[in-house]
Amino acid sequence: MAIGLVGQKLGMTRIMSEDGSATAVSVIKIEANRVVQTRTTEVDGYSAVQVTTGAKVNKKGEAKVRRVPSAIKGHYAKASQDIGLGLWEFRADANEIGDASSFDLSIFGAGHYVDVTGQSKGKGFQGGVKRHNFQMQDATHGNSISHRAIGSTGQCQEPGRVFKGKKMAGHMGDEQVTEECLEIIRVDSERNLLLVKGAIPGSKSGFVKVMLSAKKDKINSNISKQIQEQKDAQLAQEQEAKAAAEAEKAAAKEAKKVTSEANTTKDDGAETPKVETE
Repeated sequence: MAIGLVGQKLGMTRIMSEDGSATAVSVIKIEANRVVQTRTTEVDGYSAVQVTTGAKVNKKGEAKVRRVPSAIKGHYAKASQDIGLGLWEFRADANEIGDASSFDLSIFGAGHYVDVTGQSKGKGFQGGVKRHNFQMQDATHGNSISHRAIGSTGQCQEPGRVFKGKKMAGHMGDEQVTEECLEIIRVDSERNLLLVKGAIPGSKSGFVKVMLSAKKDKINSNISKQIQEQKDAQLAQEQEAKAAAEAEKAAAKEAKKVTSEANTTKDDGAETPKVETE
């Protein structure tokens, strides 16, 4: 599995395309994910990387670690990392993790398809119509109090019970939900923002895990290859521009040196004017 990133949901907005169509996008703020622990098959039985993000601070921006348990403080101290807002794990091979101390938005690019996992909004106790999308009963024809009732829950004497797992009224929401195959519309590296097409689970400021979608592995591989080629081309252009600037600077310095030597030679060869005295 590929390494993902942890971010915070900021809300939703829309992106206008050149043809005038609007695309609804979810905005995720992803700061650098710092590596706290690397799990190995030999020690832990599986390979994964444990990361954290952000920092516990008060309104004044000061570190807020008074209520952090000593065990957690020691866990962060062992990795020489500041105490973050939580701990998350991503299953990954050892060669994918390497010796990296942090991960950022550079692993994603426009066109990638990702799976976003978050904690859905809690709705409290809800009926079958809202919780399971049951059909409502008749509004008339003698029905007066059972418009939103779920109806029959079983048979008669045989089996004489309600089967386990029967969809009924109950607690709704506040559970882990994953939205799959969402397209990345834009990556804003300057502001650490990721714009994903469509809605994602959770409320504003809630944490979400963003991972490359396994169902779109072929497309993601092609996109990653294109992004890497663009980065290599951009790096080559920057190196060429830097080399050209250095060459121009050296040429200007050499020209200045030649001009200075020419002026010195001219001054040495010039005759000193004689001053007539009375």
